[in-house]
Amino acid sequence: MTKRLVLVAGNIGSGKTSITERIGARLGWQTSFESVSDNPYLADFYADMRQWSFHLQIFFLGHRAEQHLALASSPQSAIADRSIYEDAHIFARALYELGNLSERDYLAYRRVYDLVVSGLPKPDLLLYLQAPVPVLMERIRRRGRDIESGITDEYLALLESFYDEWLATFDLCPVLTISSQDLDFVHKPQHLDIVIQRIQDRLAGREYLDFEKLDEP
Repeated sequence: MTKRLVLVAGNIGSGKTSITERIGARLGWQTSFESVSDNPYLADFYADMRQWSFHLQIFFLGHRAEQHLALASSPQSAIADRSIYEDAHIFARALYELGNLSERDYLAYRRVYDLVVSGLPKPDLLLYLQAPVPVLMERIRRRGRDIESGITDEYLALLESFYDEWLATFDLCPVLTISSQDLDFVHKPQHLDIVIQRIQDRLAGREYLDFEKLDEP
């Protein structure tokens, strides 16, 4: 079987972790997730974003580059929760736009980022999960994470606009966009089956329209 590297991208609350876990388990693929518990800057960042934004982004850059290289060099197919590309094009940009990352630090970060990603192997597929902001907010509210308590509709809408701009020019690999609003990966195996089939079709070069609303009960 051909080795594949699939990266899952999407706004906060779009379902990246759930789909990564379940695709990995179903297909026997290696999985990789965002580093939170062992992140030495996260607590400081939430206490003072302007002071620690640059440090946090540099940590994530190194962490995700290591993940990407490890997954790409493994003989086993792999799927990763969030891509290294989102760090720069979505989250570092948002920090800069909101005044939490100075122009000097942002430009320095982007220079290092561009150098790092230029040496990374290309993924085989980017799986982009998309859902309306009210749906994302409701999911964030339900899971009740303290670090997400300050997330607003406006912030999610800003991130969504950055995703739209980024994906409009993204050309490193094919992109499969899935509307996760009506998908229940956890409780409805048929929904997971549909997603996996779409992934396999896209990896095989078969093109389909992106998901419309599902009618399955």
